[in-house]
Amino acid sequence: MTIRILPPPGAPRRLAAAQLSNSVGDGAYYVCSALYFTRVVGLPPAQIGLGLTVAWAVGSVAGVPLGALADRRGPRGTSVLLALATAAAVASFLAIRSFWPFLLAACGYAIAQCGLAAARQALLAGLVPPAGRTGVLAHLQAMLNAGLALGAAAGGLALGVDSAAAYRAVFVLDALGFLLCAALLARLPAVAPAPVRPAAEPRRAAVLRDRPYAVVTLLNAVLLLRMPLLSLALPLWIVERTQAPGWLVSALFVLNTGAVMLFQVRMARPVTDLASARSAVRGSGRIMLACCAVFALSALPGSATAAGGLLVLGAALLVAGEMRQSAGSWQIGFGLAPADRMGEYQGFFGVGVPVARTLGPLVLTSLLLLWGIPGWLLLGAVFLAASYAMGPAVRWAAAAAEGRAGQPVRPVVRSF
Repeated sequence: MTIRILPPPGAPRRLAAAQLSNSVGDGAYYVCSALYFTRVVGLPPAQIGLGLTVAWAVGSVAGVPLGALADRRGPRGTSVLLALATAAAVASFLAIRSFWPFLLAACGYAIAQCGLAAARQALLAGLVPPAGRTGVLAHLQAMLNAGLALGAAAGGLALGVDSAAAYRAVFVLDALGFLLCAALLARLPAVAPAPVRPAAEPRRAAVLRDRPYAVVTLLNAVLLLRMPLLSLALPLWIVERTQAPGWLVSALFVLNTGAVMLFQVRMARPVTDLASARSAVRGSGRIMLACCAVFALSALPGSATAAGGLLVLGAALLVAGEMRQSAGSWQIGFGLAPADRMGEYQGFFGVGVPVARTLGPLVLTSLLLLWGIPGWLLLGAVFLAASYAMGPAVRWAAAAAEGRAGQPVRPVVRSF
């Protein structure tokens, strides 16, 4: 298992260490943050939801200019600064006592996180040859899940103690994790900034003028609506619509995390170019349709055992679809981005994550809990349609990129 999780020595392994360092703290933060803000800070749940929605909306907009900054100033230094900014934002939560400071801190956290994601993608693109990027990202995803699992266990201890000091210790752990992440990123080889562009070039970001890439990004955002399924929609579905026991929510989370740790690298191995990426995304759409149908069946009258079995099967299909979609989208996001605008394009492509975090809970709870079984089937059909639409959209974007460059996109890489 260790061999599967760890990437090759050198820059990929240091990137993985940086990923692990901040994901442990994030895992504990995700488990405890809601209770900290309600019980310790004293914010009403409605204000917490509003603040986080606004914060991730702001963060999604900030990803493009911060990614462009990484292109101009160099992705390593920008990544280090944004990791430090994330640590400062997490630490600032310890000082808030009312809504407006909470909103400012949450916006700072979301902006730094979205910018860090774009800058780290640009850094990876500069350090890893194109053929190896999807494989390295698969290793990073496995390390992310390992870190989240360890962090969730630490957060569980804090929940057991259920004191203000325990919750504050979780935020300190998360801030220290990002400080360590910054230190590890600073030890990576430098990647040269992109060449200076002509002054006559339009001021608006190039990615915002790239309509084919925007369509690809939109379709990817639709496919990422699967993200709140496991954390929000499915727990509510299990408790309110099925006969299955509530503890199954935790078991399904463990199943998902463990499967990604063990199999994400293997699932990503066949994805080496845009053609195989399109195939992986189409396959993920078919799997997600089956997954949604199985989850829908779990609400039919029957025993708790039957409902639990269907939910476990649906969760297995969910993680299989997730891994295929992730591998395909990584290859697509990198393969269609110009080498000299990698941070800018990755910042835009990564908008799907905060969009899923912002709109996903509202969309999924309304669709699934209000419509029930028809809602699940409609959601599966949406996943299938978006996955099949990705093929022609990627071909359109690739043709547009070749037309602009006069030749196929071949990102510049540095050895490590």
